[in-house]
Amino acid sequence: PTLATQKRLAASVLKCGERKIWLDPNEITEIAQANSRQNIRKLVKSGLIIKKPEASHSRFRAREHAAAKRLGRHTGFGKRKGTAEARMPTAVLWMRRMR
Repeated sequence: PTLATQKRLAASVLKCGERKIWLDPNEITEIAQANSRQNIRKLVKSGLIIKKPEASHSRFRAREHAAAKRLGRHTGFGKRKGTAEARMPTAVLWMRRMR
């Protein structure tokens, strides 16, 4: 039996996406009987349907890269998109000098 309806209802009840819904593979027949939100809530309470935890999105590599950039790495010609003028306008440099 396909449990698409149950998964959709569970996602709605638990306020998350369908990819975060876990349906107990050993209780497929019982889950297949559930055809209402109330039934789904009962299965959630009994632990046959679980909301999976959010996957963490680590900032570790981003912080490492930022630290390296503070030391002047990754700033060669190959990493530059804008013109020198766009990156640091001469007008701004002039104003700084004047002040």
